[in-house]
Amino acid sequence: MTGPTLDTEKTYTPLPDRATQRRQKRAAALAEAASLGWKVWLVKIVCLGIIDAMALYAIVVLMSRDSWVVAAIIALGAFAINYVYLKPGLLPAKYLTPGLVFLFVFQIFVVLYCIYIAFTNYGSGHVSTKDDAVNALLIQNQQRVEDSAAYPVTILEQGGQLFFLITTEDGDAEIGSVDRPLEPAPDAEFSGGKAVGLDGYTALDFSQLVAKQQEIAALAVPVSDDLNDGTLQTRDGSTAYHFVSTLVWDPAADTMTNTQTGVVYADNGNGSFESADGQQLYPGWQVWVGLDNFVRAFSTESIRGPFIAVLVWTFAFAILSVATTFALGLFLAIIFNDPRMRSRKYYRVIMILPYAFPAFLSALVWQGMFNQDFGFINQTILGGASIPWLQDPWLAKISILIVNLWLGYPYMFLVTTGAIQSIPEDIQEAGRTDGASVWQVFRYIKFPLLLVSVAPLLISSFAFNFNNFNLIYMLTGGGPRFADASINVGASDILISMVYKVAFVGAERDYGLASAFSIIIFVLVAVISYLSFRQTKVLEELN
Repeated sequence: MTGPTLDTEKTYTPLPDRATQRRQKRAAALAEAASLGWKVWLVKIVCLGIIDAMALYAIVVLMSRDSWVVAAIIALGAFAINYVYLKPGLLPAKYLTPGLVFLFVFQIFVVLYCIYIAFTNYGSGHVSTKDDAVNALLIQNQQRVEDSAAYPVTILEQGGQLFFLITTEDGDAEIGSVDRPLEPAPDAEFSGGKAVGLDGYTALDFSQLVAKQQEIAALAVPVSDDLNDGTLQTRDGSTAYHFVSTLVWDPAADTMTNTQTGVVYADNGNGSFESADGQQLYPGWQVWVGLDNFVRAFSTESIRGPFIAVLVWTFAFAILSVATTFALGLFLAIIFNDPRMRSRKYYRVIMILPYAFPAFLSALVWQGMFNQDFGFINQTILGGASIPWLQDPWLAKISILIVNLWLGYPYMFLVTTGAIQSIPEDIQEAGRTDGASVWQVFRYIKFPLLLVSVAPLLISSFAFNFNNFNLIYMLTGGGPRFADASINVGASDILISMVYKVAFVGAERDYGLASAFSIIIFVLVAVISYLSFRQTKVLEELN
């Protein structure tokens, strides 16, 4: 008998080499892309075209202002976006790119720009470049030349910009604008010996001159590229006169000289022209000042004193806000979690009503209630008393804590209610079986387990109240203001409201100092949050 024969011969297919594998992958990627259809590709090309056009415009503008670093970053970013979306494959990168772009624009760039501003003197009187400051100084200090010739002028408009079309003493026409010195206009139209029009420009009639009278009166058209030669200005839109500055700019010596007093102002290295006796000319220009803003914050008495007072109050406000809202929220959660309490769900709805209204509206309502003369608290509750709740430094702080308690306890009530309900009943029952009292069960069982859940939320609540700008600004405005402070800051200000007022409120705005304060706030919150989250690891061992 013969058994079945075994076929010992096997066929082996050789593996493709690396070049073949690459070609296969490329072919598969192209096939996948082609399967998407031409419509998807059309949408992709249109979107990339819009992005590239915007990037190109930004690059041209930045290069014209000598911002080469930012221009290079935008160019690299646009190239990376095109590479990701035009190259087949790279699917994860296609999904991540939009998020990364928004992260960079709205987070990373803002933080980096704030850090940069903190090391400059950017603020009132120091907002632009040195060339702009020189031009502004020369124009601001101009006076009409005595016995100046009167130049007939026609006001022209092109693209929303106004131009002077003047007739010289020789009978020729010249045209210029604020940023364009006078130059010959041989093609101008004349009427009665006066230049009245030019191709491509629209001459303003009487009604238009009246409507734009203030704008026309503010025009100062340079006579030449050298601003020391002065400008032409008009008050009525029909006749222009020659104005020259009382200051003379010497680029070689880098000085400004007052022709009336003879005082010389030199570049002091801090973004201003300064005389020998310390008198400065404004506006100045933006320069790099290093750590000067941080040094000012801690060394200048009129800044250091209010800053330390605000820093202490900020910590006190954040700690007391968390403590009071957590205590009241926990107390109410324990009460309304008791099964013997009837109609608990209705009471819970009432308890969270303050949480449903916008905080800034509630702050405005409370501001009216705390009014010293006709507020509800003084007139109704206190029987007509005249207590300056928002004008006295200590009462203003108490008022803020009361309002914040009203606004914050519903959140803590919701959080602690959920945490209490998540604690297993058998653990509490075991404690009661061992003879523990109600207080001991709460202290040694419920509360530690409760902290495991709510400790991170308490930390985030602390960080929120550390920067609770809306409440402070809408209720007290940070007042009452410190009389001896050289910056705009008050007794009830916290750090974030102080930063806002230093940067944006008042005649003197110091963005550099405000940015330095912002960095200090960031470091403080980051350190406190880091230490607090490390401490919560101890609580996790209770689980």
